[in-house]
Amino acid sequence: MCKVCGCGEGEVRIEAAGGVPSAEHDHTHGRGHRHDDDLHFGHGPAGVTVAGMDQGRLVRIEQDILAKNASFADENRAFLDGLGILALNLVSSPGAGKTTLLVETIKALNGKRPIAVIEGDQETSNDAERIRATGVAAVQINTGRGCHLDAHMVGHAFESLLLEPGALLFIENIGNLVCPAGFDLGEAHKVVILSVTEGDDKPIKYPDIFAAADLMLVSKLDLLPHTDFDLEGCIEKARRVNPRIETIVLSARSGEGMEAWLDWIMARQG
Repeated sequence: MCKVCGCGEGEVRIEAAGGVPSAEHDHTHGRGHRHDDDLHFGHGPAGVTVAGMDQGRLVRIEQDILAKNASFADENRAFLDGLGILALNLVSSPGAGKTTLLVETIKALNGKRPIAVIEGDQETSNDAERIRATGVAAVQINTGRGCHLDAHMVGHAFESLLLEPGALLFIENIGNLVCPAGFDLGEAHKVVILSVTEGDDKPIKYPDIFAAADLMLVSKLDLLPHTDFDLEGCIEKARRVNPRIETIVLSARSGEGMEAWLDWIMARQG
């Protein structure tokens, strides 16, 4: 879990030239595993297990990391509020259609409000280039091996954007339903996007991000007839995790449901 800097600790395999592992993790422990037993490493106070660290230390590390992030997020929020800027943090798994939705949203709103975009990816500026092609300013944040944006990165992105008072700022987070849930960027709302080409059980498999979001967009509605996605079941699961979450079902390609999404944005823009 990135919040405690424990991703894969003790299990990393680094391959040298020729594909020979230079380090391996022995997981036999002198006994076999029963493969019909479920294992859960998130039941402790920290909600995560990292080899070699006790739960108390994990909690302290996470608190320290999130406290520093919260401080930067508060600065970002004060800056945005001072300019009357509405910032939306868009989060989804890879391939849910965030960028396509964002492009169509910009086309529909361009000229009504100043718009700017912060794009997050581990590598490439492909999505930022798609946004710039609409005529809207976009800055790309590449995180390397990082799996989410944080408030410090977003604060630096402000320096590259000429944000106008009253603007609408979209922050497209890295495709990941886990780590972005814990990191406030200074946004007004988290919006989680779930496509009908994914499992309808995502809200209960990855509950933290659905609990943190104010709105769930169920995307790619045009593909629903070609899937076994249980739309009503998905919405029920999301509300089970977060009773206050709002839901809009839409397709960026067909346009169905887009008006409801645009109305939701404009109602919060003021």
